[in-house]
Amino acid sequence: MDATQTSQKVVPSLWFDHVAREAVDFYLTVFPDSAETHVSRYPEQGLPEFQQEFAGQPVEIRFRIANLEFNAINAGPEFTKGTAISFLLNFDPATDPHAAEHLDDTWVHLADGGEVFTDLGPQPWSARYGSVRDRFGVTWQLMLPDPKGDPRPFVVPQITFPHTAATARTAMDYWTSVFPDAHVGAVMGYPDSDTSQVPGAVMFAEFQLAGQWFSAMDSWDAPSNYAPFNEGVSFIVNCADQSEIDHFWDALSSVPEAEQCGWCKDRFDMSWQVVPDNMDDLMTKPDAYRKMVAMKKIVIADFD
Repeated sequence: MDATQTSQKVVPSLWFDHVAREAVDFYLTVFPDSAETHVSRYPEQGLPEFQQEFAGQPVEIRFRIANLEFNAINAGPEFTKGTAISFLLNFDPATDPHAAEHLDDTWVHLADGGEVFTDLGPQPWSARYGSVRDRFGVTWQLMLPDPKGDPRPFVVPQITFPHTAATARTAMDYWTSVFPDAHVGAVMGYPDSDTSQVPGAVMFAEFQLAGQWFSAMDSWDAPSNYAPFNEGVSFIVNCADQSEIDHFWDALSSVPEAEQCGWCKDRFDMSWQVVPDNMDDLMTKPDAYRKMVAMKKIVIADFD
């Protein structure tokens, strides 16, 4: 496929242990409104010893599910995907008269070979809801939203903090101060009658970064296998130029030991990839891969 650039500012990036190709093919089968958009490959030569087995293989596969573009990284076993970042799937009866049937069909595929966290059924916030980690380690929440409510995208990244820290509101306020076209939307706290909650804990909230929808919460019933943020699920920030790279890097990088190849971690331990939106073109330049792996922050001029 030809190199493409995305208009999506923030792209969820999923780390797979050698099986990115199989995982993407699976998602393209599960979701009818989906497409593969680009494949980039490891160079044939010049890889460090620990990556030589990947020579010529896909390194990243971009694909779209409905409104949201994803990135699949094909690498080794260094990171496993935790449950702190999941993906909320809104099967909206207001726009799809067969929403319940489509939800059930998707559930069957995602649960096959996976791990169910919440059985599919009615919940106080949805007539039909379930949560599951699929066979490739990605966590999904499937729900029927209220058809009388405001419409939301089909796929919304959900960021979950443990309720004991009550961090969701602070994180949303910070991220929306960093990104353009960003704001915190509806925020629902826990009932005052729930004395087990830390003051300020968020039961559910919505926010936008660069016009994209996200949701967040301080969860009181996170799964027993809840895993905090790590590089298994990160967010790519596509930057127009070096000035934008510098802005996001300065704002998001708070863990010096995590800085490598454009990757960084913020004050909440969230992993980000701050990269130029023409990264594919830069990687076609001579010796680009060696130059890239030597960088912490990406410096566009150093590819020349």
